Amino acid sequence: MAHSILIVDDESGIRQSLSSILAEEGYRVEAVATGEECLTVVESKPVDLVLLDVWLPGMDGLATLERLNQSPAAPMVVMISGHGNIETAVRATKLGAFDFVEKPLSLDKTILVVKNALQYLRLEEENRRLRAELEHRCQVIGESVPMKALRQQIALTAPTNGRVLVYGESGTGKELVARALHAASLRRDRPFVEVNCAAIPEELIESELFGHVKGSFTGASEDKVGKFQKADGGTLFLDEVGDMSLKTQSKVLRVLEEQRFEPVGSNEVVTVDVRVIAATNKKLDEEIARSTFREDLFYRLNVIPFYVPALRERTEDIPILARYFLAEFSSAYGRRPKELTEAALEVLLRYPWPGNVRELKNLIERLVIICPQQRIEPHHLPPEFYRGAARSPQQAYTSLHEARAAYEREFVLRKLEENQWNMTHTATALGLERSHLYRKMKSLGISPEIAEKLTK
Repeated sequence: MAHSILIVDDESGIRQSLSSILAEEGYRVEAVATGEECLTVVESKPVDLVLLDVWLPGMDGLATLERLNQSPAAPMVVMISGHGNIETAVRATKLGAFDFVEKPLSLDKTILVVKNALQYLRLEEENRRLRAELEHRCQVIGESVPMKALRQQIALTAPTNGRVLVYGESGTGKELVARALHAASLRRDRPFVEVNCAAIPEELIESELFGHVKGSFTGASEDKVGKFQKADGGTLFLDEVGDMSLKTQSKVLRVLEEQRFEPVGSNEVVTVDVRVIAATNKKLDEEIARSTFREDLFYRLNVIPFYVPALRERTEDIPILARYFLAEFSSAYGRRPKELTEAALEVLLRYPWPGNVRELKNLIERLVIICPQQRIEPHHLPPEFYRGAARSPQQAYTSLHEARAAYEREFVLRKLEENQWNMTHTATALGLERSHLYRKMKSLGISPEIAEKLTK
């Protein structure tokens, strides 16, 4: 859609000539003679750019500019004047004008200024869109008590420079918490740089963190800027910090203390201003006891500890997360929005989620891609999900009755799967009456409604 331009000038000749040339360039053009008319137009319809004369009858151009900038959707403004001077141009710029052009107008220069102003407008809109998208991706989702507490902790901690150590199992969303902290911090317009300490070979991690100079080691064919320097002014996220070697830990400790370092192979000192957020799925007190993690580094990193709960500890968030991922992936893949039936949600709620939120996210993405129906039923889920409530071999049962019930539940579920959840066939396979099977399923916590829906 063509950009809209409003010309505000009390000289009819200028209004006509500018309207004609800008219309030929493909813009939608409107022209008025006063500042008051300008404000009326801008309040009634969207305007992308205003070409505003300084000298106007009644409300002058600078006063009109001030009023325009009070609008929630203020347009770009280029000031024009036949009596321009440096003082007026400076004041117009301070009031928010994009540029200032003098009369007599050069049409070529005016068109160039208009194009530059609209390009700047496009960039601003793109930045707003990207920022909104980033904020959306950094949402910490969940209405359980632990997640509400976590969001409150992020809000309190983000504006500070305090170092944060995020604890939690793999897949719980530790990186998301780090990004949310950065997005809500005073450093949000500066870089967020991530380092996965477990994924980088020991011989390369120092180079990755601190950079190196050409020729400092075999394969160093050119200078490299390290992650600490890339994160200057922003946030450095050290993921899986518990997997860092003792040698690297000691160098990181020094950087945290001094905020400066020397790249590998260099004698030049680089000074940085970096906020460090670290994360681990290990129990660092146990690592310290085993002498695999430095106690002094632990205290440097653990200024503000965060804990991200496992998904099984906040099962009330499973429906919220599942629906969020369904909407996200349906949109990303251009599919019609899908929904989980109550029976399918019941299966998800019983599953122990060893892979936490990451596992749930991957499952929903798979379902959006491969499930042809709009409504996702239990039989669309992988078979292991039906046995989600069964205990692992490592889990101890407190009584013979509990162990027997768990085995019976596993056996009945397996027979239901083998018979495509057909109740009659399953009852026959188990040597039970159909009504007895219904009672047995209810006693074992298996919803008969699932089977009824699957066989329709």
